[in-house]
Amino acid sequence: MIQLVDVTKTFDRFPAVNGATMTVPKGVIYGLLGPNGAGKTTLLKLMAGILRQDRGTIVIDGEEVWENANVKQRLLFLPDFVYFFPHTTIRQMADFYEQVYPSFSRERFVELQEAFSLDLDKKIQQFSKGMQRQAAFWLAFSVQPDVLIMDEPLDGLDAFVRRHVKQLLIDEVVEREMTIVISSHNLRELEDLCGIVGLMERGTVRLERDLDELRAGMHKLQLAFRDGFPSELVERLDIVHREERGSIVLLVVRGEKRRIEETVRAFHPLILDVLPLSLEEIFMYEIGRGAHV
Repeated sequence: MIQLVDVTKTFDRFPAVNGATMTVPKGVIYGLLGPNGAGKTTLLKLMAGILRQDRGTIVIDGEEVWENANVKQRLLFLPDFVYFFPHTTIRQMADFYEQVYPSFSRERFVELQEAFSLDLDKKIQQFSKGMQRQAAFWLAFSVQPDVLIMDEPLDGLDAFVRRHVKQLLIDEVVEREMTIVISSHNLRELEDLCGIVGLMERGTVRLERDLDELRAGMHKLQLAFRDGFPSELVERLDIVHREERGSIVLLVVRGEKRRIEETVRAFHPLILDVLPLSLEEIFMYEIGRGAHV
């Protein structure tokens, strides 16, 4: 389990992370969402022990992360821009990872060679961005970490490789209970992966929710009434967005689906459709200002 309590990190008097508190249970894929500048990358680096917080606590399985070799040997961070030593090959980087991480598995490394199909002896810097990302995943899966923290990890991968990597991530969680924290601008990809999401804004985690629970708590309604939209209905629903298209009214409403439908039916609508909301739509309405991520 990863726990952050009241974590703050300031750069030149600017709080990039400001009192953030979050909990990541063991064996889940946790999606960290937020607009540009929300502090996601800084928070991930703090969680990985790359940066040290100014205030607050960050622990993994009860142990402080900062300067804790025991924790860091079980943790791996994949940044937005992957880095390898200059002029090294995948084979050479694998030798290095094997020295650094006791959990590195040569058997797993060989097993994954067919999946990634990269030249072991070609200099990694000669690969395309997508191929370098594949190399980073190949090495990461070979390390078999207990905790994998990733910042925009699927950027640059083609559709086939992206699908394969996502399946490998899911398999690691199911088979080894690996804990994964992933930040991404592609909310559709997180929707397929994550069990829990945290919404971050202005340096703090505004809410954490099981994804199914988050979906169950917000609904899009398509409505029409014979004599126009009844004003009394506004007082009875927790409406977060309203849009009118001719005689059709679109509402985004918080609450339990059955209760919402019962409330609306009491006003005898001509049309009542409950439409699915994407994670992107939920994010935009929760943040409340339609931010681009």
